[in-house]
Amino acid sequence: MKEEHKNQATLILIKPDGLKKSLTGNILTRLSETKLEIIAAKMVRVTKEMAEEHYRHLKDQPFFNDLIRYLQGELHQRKKVMALIYWGEDAIKKCRSLAGATNPEEAESTSIRGSYGRITTSGLYENVIHVSSDPLEAEREIKLWFKPLEIIVDLYPKKKITVKEKEETVWA
Repeated sequence: MKEEHKNQATLILIKPDGLKKSLTGNILTRLSETKLEIIAAKMVRVTKEMAEEHYRHLKDQPFFNDLIRYLQGELHQRKKVMALIYWGEDAIKKCRSLAGATNPEEAESTSIRGSYGRITTSGLYENVIHVSSDPLEAEREIKLWFKPLEIIVDLYPKKKITVKEKEETVWA
């Protein structure tokens, strides 16, 4: 039976090491090979809470604290990531294939991680890019990193609420 192809979304993060090494253009060029549409993009200053929520499935790992510091940019003096949503047919599979294996040493040399990633002396994978692993993770991650109106496609159900006494940082 033929596998059904449908549009899906995936979160892509260009991590602080990718930004510090000026790889953004190279990575976006490689991702353009997928012929997918970018439906959201922004630079994000990653809080400790956001990093911990993003990697919550790894919280029991011995490298968890280093991973949080890595995503926050503390290891590269680049306290930001570029967050993007790619959308289209088989988006997760296409982007994960281009990204390569999580371990840069196991990644195909032609993949993004194989080309630009490394393993630190402490054993931390600095793999320059994150791609959602499956549709459920993609939805969880996209909802963590983006608000509904920051995305140009209606991916998931949304609602309007009235928020009172909400503290917000605004321009002075």
